[in-house]
Parts: sequence; structure tokens; C-alpha cells
Amino acid sequence: MAEPITAGLLVRIEALPGRENDVEDFLRHGLALVEDEPNTVRWFALRFGPTSFGIFDAFPDDSGRQAHLSGKVAEGLTENTGTLFSQPTIEPADVLAEKPPI
Repeated sequence: MAEPITAGLLVRIEALPGRENDVEDFLRHGLALVEDEPNTVRWFALRFGPTSFGIFDAFPDDSGRQAHLSGKVAEGLTENTGTLFSQPTIEPADVLAEKPPI
């Protein structure tokens, strides 16, 4: 059975003009980075529209969320702000209910 989650993050990213494919590549590469984070139990790279992207990740508790915020994906977001995308918005969320994976 999957570990229950209680904490999440929703990150919204807006690609700079002409950098949409680079943002998509950045997000695809992010999966490999979070696989080394045991408390990042769900991670999704999202595309909302032609230039709008996002990340949703979930954790068993707030300590997992805080650890992730100082991890390699967060570092990559900081390094690529202004180059690939404008300043991302990072919104913490409490998970009220979930349907866990099988």
C-alpha cells in the first residue's frame, strides 16, 4: 500500500518566449532528481497550456515538504529563473483526501 500523504506543493511556471521546449526538458529531467528524495512520494510535471507549466508534489508530512524545498529541483528552479521561465510561484497545500496508487 502507498504511503499516505498530508502535504503538497503546487509550483506554477511560465516559460519565457521561445523557451517552452527547454522548460519541458527541465521538467522531464526533474523526475530523476526527485527519485533520490525518499519523502517525495508523488511528483508530477504538468503542462497547462502553450507556455504554462507546473509541478505538483506530495509528501507524508511537512518535514518531507521542507526537505524538498531545499533539494535539487528547487535549486534548478532558482538557477533557471530569468533564463527559461519567469519567477515561479510555489504554493504549499494541505492534502485533505487522496486516492492512493495501487
